[in-house]
Amino acid sequence: MKLNKLSKTALCVAVPTAAVTPLAFTSCKSAEQRSERPNIIFILMDDAGYGDFGCYGQTKTETPNIDALAENGIRFTDMYTAAPVSSPSRACLITGQHMGNSQIRENVEGRVEDGIWNFDTVDAHPEIEGQMGLKPGTPTLGTVMQQAGYATGMVGKWGIGSPVGGSAPWDMGFDFYYGCVCQRVAHNYYPAYMWKNGEKEYINDPATITHPGTKLDKGADPLDPKSYDKYSEGKRYAPDAMYDNVVEFVRTNKDKPFFLMWTTPFPHSPLQAPKEWVEKYVAKYGDEEPLVGENCELNAWPHNYYPCRYPHATYSAMISYFDYQVGELVKELKRLGIYENTVIMFSSDNGPANNASSPTVWMDSAAPYRCGKGWGKRTLHEGGIRMPFIASWPAKIKQGVVSDHIGIFADVMPTVCELAGVETPKTDGVSLVPILSGNPEAQQEHPYLYWEYPAAGGMIAVREGNWKGLIEDVHNGNRTMKLFDLSTPGKDIEFDDKDIAASHPEIVERMWGYIEQSHNLAEYEPFNVDISR
Repeated sequence: MKLNKLSKTALCVAVPTAAVTPLAFTSCKSAEQRSERPNIIFILMDDAGYGDFGCYGQTKTETPNIDALAENGIRFTDMYTAAPVSSPSRACLITGQHMGNSQIRENVEGRVEDGIWNFDTVDAHPEIEGQMGLKPGTPTLGTVMQQAGYATGMVGKWGIGSPVGGSAPWDMGFDFYYGCVCQRVAHNYYPAYMWKNGEKEYINDPATITHPGTKLDKGADPLDPKSYDKYSEGKRYAPDAMYDNVVEFVRTNKDKPFFLMWTTPFPHSPLQAPKEWVEKYVAKYGDEEPLVGENCELNAWPHNYYPCRYPHATYSAMISYFDYQVGELVKELKRLGIYENTVIMFSSDNGPANNASSPTVWMDSAAPYRCGKGWGKRTLHEGGIRMPFIASWPAKIKQGVVSDHIGIFADVMPTVCELAGVETPKTDGVSLVPILSGNPEAQQEHPYLYWEYPAAGGMIAVREGNWKGLIEDVHNGNRTMKLFDLSTPGKDIEFDDKDIAASHPEIVERMWGYIEQSHNLAEYEPFNVDISR
């Protein structure tokens, strides 16, 4: 199967940009040594669960190319995101700060006013597009890699800033950017436009775009696949435009070290995938009840997204299609002769969603942990924060390694800095280079990991070795910590009847000490979680 062809025409609208404050440190490598440094590609999926991939136990959706990265590299079993939703997870990844220190700790829109959920209004007013952003001048993966002399690029979803105001990707260290700056705009795989650096590239006629929440035509047969054509027929698929720009960036920079973040929207809602890939899974799963709106838990946008004839088949198709794109990128790296010295890291921003457009319970997307309401995305249970994480580096990594190192997204910053030979800014992470270079006995371990989440009633979690402490409903005054033993994973691991806090008060007290060491007040008051006892 081939990727859909991109249109050869594009319209551009210029938008003002702001400069990044340069970092104060410089590379510590000579020119000769820098030429031998690896290229680095970080692939981030959106809402994909720990169990959504064959190498992590998935039996329904097929992911041979992502599985091959694991077979040829390292599969981490105990890697965590820093937050159970998109914006704070990405903020940690790009700055190396956990949620006790992060500028961004929850999904918050950059502007809260009428019209921000309307694509036409957002198109006409870029100033209301995007989420709360990082402060201009914040050290990011982009700025440190620029300082190291790397070409830097990002393709896909940003979600931690606006196209204007100094917090867009091109303001935060990325020489090249293509994708959806705003995660609301990413809620349609057939959008009107993508951002290419500081300009809009229109990939579809805005007049043809259907808005999320648009129901089937009156009288349309919900069992007829043709009833759903209006959402995609004749339109350009955003993931294809993104893939072509990934390849463009790699080809342009093949002769020098580059750092690329590919932050695909897959498989975040809505359910939209190329027909031939959906048909593959319809043949595998058989007929199923369509998603048409009336059977959604919530009927209003942004919860309803779009109707879908085959929800299960489409979810699998989205992941498998991205897996195919990953395979095509690996082929291109090999064709260019740069695959051996390219580090590829792969993960997801948070655990699987729970809505009518995310059939993750049926998929068992967080296995061996629970997902669904109260267990996956938007929670600090394992299903919400334990992530698939794969690293491939053919020149260095032995094949088929499985690592039980307990890590977190904050580790990515010191890792890429060490690979690039540049000083690491202050972070909450530790470099994974010893593991990547085949020297795991030299790997620094975290004494503990820390999470706080200000939404969903307020949550705090700590992991120390196989112990996990969890406090929920903090905003309503709860301070009772539950304690779980993670040494034997399973769907019932965090049920109340497995809470052993009463038997280990000394561990609970030690974890409270970790909380007090890790929590710092956020400047944005709604982000704060009260840790007082």
